[in-house]
Amino acid sequence: MLALKVRGRVVIEIEKRLPVQGGLGGASGNAVAALIALERALQKQISGPERLRIAAEVGSDLPLFLVGGTVLGVGRGEEVYPLPDLPAMECVVALPEIAVSTPNAFLEWDRLLKEPAELRSTWTGKSARSHMAGRDPADLREEKLTPSNGSDRMLEFGREISAWLNAGPVASKPRRSGVSARGGGRAENPLLDLVRTGIENDFEKVVFPKHPELREVKSVLERAGAKYASLSGSGSAVYGLFDSRARADNAAKKLKKSGTRAVVTSTLTRRQYWKKLLAPSL
Repeated sequence: MLALKVRGRVVIEIEKRLPVQGGLGGASGNAVAALIALERALQKQISGPERLRIAAEVGSDLPLFLVGGTVLGVGRGEEVYPLPDLPAMECVVALPEIAVSTPNAFLEWDRLLKEPAELRSTWTGKSARSHMAGRDPADLREEKLTPSNGSDRMLEFGREISAWLNAGPVASKPRRSGVSARGGGRAENPLLDLVRTGIENDFEKVVFPKHPELREVKSVLERAGAKYASLSGSGSAVYGLFDSRARADNAAKKLKKSGTRAVVTSTLTRRQYWKKLLAPSL
């Protein structure tokens, strides 16, 4: 606990409700909750940047739990940018009794691309090898030792979608990244316009062929009226977003009827997230 400048023995007990190997970020969320709990228990506070640094060292997806709400993650996911929140929506989380190994999913993705997944941009299709071709090795070592700041490393797609979400309606004009610029779409349903950008979970390409039953779960959600459905992380959980509680309840009933456990919940805005996270223990 060097960051808190204290020494001592800490015992942490976790009552885990999320399934193991479900792709829901349970372990990462637990780690962030433990960090914040230590601050409160010791009546000390770590600065925001220091919190993010510690979180990124522990795991790539931890920093997003220190932001909450709608977040843009780039790099390995450890570099996060808070975006204007999408509205809270009804959500169905399907929990099939299947365990998907995240390391194995990454290996399959690597084989699919014939190169490490983290070295290829999902959006541009360009690999880091092409970026490094012809570069002086000394320059590459220096670049690794002295990383550029966050804004310099943001992908072009990240810059465009961040600007798009922050801007008002604009005239229809296609962009190279595929980000739709339809006027009025965001005001009526920002999620639908976001889906039209072509955002999808790349893990579906390697997980669904091995576990076709997960593809069927996604199809059930879509047929039940989900505005967007996707594998969560590397799976096996699959979620769907709905525009009404009635449609969400109906989708959950259909999943349960087919033998798949399903939970109806709702997404949280950033404000709601922090209100719940910092709520006093009962």
